[in-house]
Amino acid sequence: MVLDRINFLKDELNKHNYLYYVEDNPIITDKQYDDMFSELKKLEEDHPEYKTPDSPTQRVGSVSEKFFPYTHKHRLYSLDNTYNYEDLEIWYKKIMEEYGSDVELVCELKIDGLAISLTYEKGLFTTGVTRGDGVTGENITTNLKTIRSIPLRLFQDIDVEVRGEIYMPKTSFEKLNEENIEKGEKTFANPRNAAAGSIRQLDSSITAKRDLSIWVYNSIFENLPDPPKTHYESIQYLKKLGFKVNPNIQLCKDVYEAIEYCKIWENKRFELDYATDGVVIKVNSFAIQNDMGFTARAPKWATAFKFPPEEAITTLENFELGIGKTGAITPIALLKPVLLAGSTVSRASLHNFDEIRRLDVRKGDQVLIKKAAEIIPKVIKVVETEDRPSKYPYRTPRRCPACRARLETRVGEVNLYCPNPDCPAIMKAKLEFWASKDAMDIDFVGPAIIEQLYSKGLVTNPADFYKLTVEKLMTLDLVKEKMSANVYNSIQASKNRSLKKFLTALTIKNVGKETADILANEFGTLERIKNTPEEEFAAILGIGGKIGSDIYDYFHDEKNLKLLNELESLGVVPPPVELPKSELFKGKTLVITGTLTNMSRDEANELIKKYGGKAGSSVSKNTAYVIAGINPGSKFDKAQKLGVIILTEEQFLEMIQAEDKG
Repeated sequence: MVLDRINFLKDELNKHNYLYYVEDNPIITDKQYDDMFSELKKLEEDHPEYKTPDSPTQRVGSVSEKFFPYTHKHRLYSLDNTYNYEDLEIWYKKIMEEYGSDVELVCELKIDGLAISLTYEKGLFTTGVTRGDGVTGENITTNLKTIRSIPLRLFQDIDVEVRGEIYMPKTSFEKLNEENIEKGEKTFANPRNAAAGSIRQLDSSITAKRDLSIWVYNSIFENLPDPPKTHYESIQYLKKLGFKVNPNIQLCKDVYEAIEYCKIWENKRFELDYATDGVVIKVNSFAIQNDMGFTARAPKWATAFKFPPEEAITTLENFELGIGKTGAITPIALLKPVLLAGSTVSRASLHNFDEIRRLDVRKGDQVLIKKAAEIIPKVIKVVETEDRPSKYPYRTPRRCPACRARLETRVGEVNLYCPNPDCPAIMKAKLEFWASKDAMDIDFVGPAIIEQLYSKGLVTNPADFYKLTVEKLMTLDLVKEKMSANVYNSIQASKNRSLKKFLTALTIKNVGKETADILANEFGTLERIKNTPEEEFAAILGIGGKIGSDIYDYFHDEKNLKLLNELESLGVVPPPVELPKSELFKGKTLVITGTLTNMSRDEANELIKKYGGKAGSSVSKNTAYVIAGINPGSKFDKAQKLGVIILTEEQFLEMIQAEDKG
């Protein structure tokens, strides 16, 4: 029984090694692979008589035959990993028992890319090799030379072998997929696959066209008179030699600081322009590393904490049609519940019907879903199986599922729309948006409450919210006196939300919160906006003719004006926008990166605007200042390259304090 299970796991893992490392087409997630690997490892430890040289626990991966094989001078090991902090504490406790209580650790983000080894002789780049099985890799030197972040010559003429991770930035990955869709070519499931597929092109000119980069994270020096004595020192030395090293490396005094680092980056990683799937934690001292040594496949002095998986495979059980506040019909995949990025997921976005056709996704299919910064994950691709549950492609609907109106297309758009302004689904979506955080921010009023309010006829437009009483709210199911009071008070508190939020809540065509912000700052009051000529809207930077026409039309529609007058009579009046307190940052764009300690990012952005500046989201040569908090990301690096002035949070606040005093 045990031997059968071991043989089954070995066969499965070897198959998936081939799909991942050779074909670049994984059909299971990292978590599923790690679970099988851990089970096999445990069974072999309990029954060593069944351990064989061909077991996946005795090697790292597979070697492709598409390039010339190359035997590594120094073996590349894999890493043991865990998904919980208790295992990290146990690992560290064993180290302390042997080497004392003050063993420093180094934390680095685990890049989700393609591991490679680079050899330099007398400072000159001579050989670049993939990891392969750790003993033999593939010589891809010609392709690696096309990557500009890999130095062809170091700043010092030394002999060194470095290890790094080739990756593709997320923005470049999305652009590549968009271009492939336009060409009718295959798309990549994730940035890791895109990087691997790009670096292993037999035609290096194709590799050169792809936006690839590298983070270097390890080194083996040959004949260096005074080599670094710690891993952290070696990373700093690599930077001096001209290598690109990740700026988010952190030296930790113990495992508890390392765990805190992991907790910070579990969510903060989504701000980065590259994919990470965990944190690598290493003993800092080389002396201790050398003493601890290796197992058959991994160093004992390093481990990886893996973040909850961002991808999972599950069954698409059915389709549902969502109807948004603009009438756009969005197909949604109803999934067999699966754990993804720390939460159970049962729904995923399919974006539009063109996307369904492109993916050829059908009821009953096994699908790969991904969750990055989005709340609702998206379907990436169909996992190929021998027999598909459904023989027929998905049929695009012709009528609105809520009101049965015939669906329409709009020029230049891929979505289908319900044209009925009185469609109950559109009305409820508008009410939900009115109460949302981006709009009027009414606590306790979510989809379930709005469904009841609408079905009972208590709220059919935004003004009706402000006619509700505690008594009326208590007629709703499961809403008692305390809950009713909370909902009522939250509605009342929303009456004087900012002009920006009020304009956002109105759901004016093509006016989101960014355009609402421009309008609010440009005109200051709702009354001025209502009385502005169409051509004046069109002349505003960031608005233009088309959106300007939509704004003008909204404020000259009899039905909309009736709603605005009714809201005003109920006391829903946005206050005038406060003029800039000073011209400290007039005409200047400021960008925030990293975690601020004295205020939230939104509060900092409001301060920037209050003192006449513009809060930007990306760094360019036109950026005046970058405000750097704790653990700044790639924006910090770009600011340094462009020579943009970098301020600490304290320096930013000191400038404001000095302005107030002066």
